[in-house]
Amino acid sequence: MARLIRNAGLQGVHRRSWRHATKQNPDAAPAPDLLGRDFTATGPNQKWVADVTYVPTVAGWLYLATVMDVFSRRISGWSMDTHRKTQLVCDAMAMAVSNRDGQVAGVIHHSDRGGEYTSRDLELALRKSGVLASMGSVADCYDSMAESFFATLETELFWAQPLRRFESHRDAKLAIFDYIEVFYNRQRRHTAIGSIPPVTYETRYASQTGIAA
Repeated sequence: MARLIRNAGLQGVHRRSWRHATKQNPDAAPAPDLLGRDFTATGPNQKWVADVTYVPTVAGWLYLATVMDVFSRRISGWSMDTHRKTQLVCDAMAMAVSNRDGQVAGVIHHSDRGGEYTSRDLELALRKSGVLASMGSVADCYDSMAESFFATLETELFWAQPLRRFESHRDAKLAIFDYIEVFYNRQRRHTAIGSIPPVTYETRYASQTGIAA
């Protein structure tokens, strides 16, 4: 079988190890863990999971910050840039707030203790929106949810060209934007939510409860 596969010029799609971007600030005081390892939700805008990863390009690293709604698996906020400064995660959080029409008071924003997430600027932005900061330890169990998205993005975005690298930051940004907003949130079926896309799941929830996401 292996010889037949080689002769046919076929190869499997392998998940590369997405490089985790966590760097702690030893002088920063982390927020308490408000989730207690409970990564379930009964509705949207209860718990968000935030994380950052590196995206390789020929022009250098691109950084991707995401905010995922635990209830629907929707990427409700994201940001990309060539730096991993605090503004990167603030922009992702601000997009999530905007996509929820600002109705996010009481939402738990859970992350690791990376320096971006323990920054004063993010703390103030969360407080202004009424969002509650929560942090686990570095590489805590929340990573399985956040990193599973990064692994899925890598596999499905690169499936046709497993060895592909983006030539420029712009190429990477356009491809990732299309993947998140066109495919992942609105078309990709997720077994964890009944094999329907996140936006469909939230729309169905809203129609059944009268509570919009």
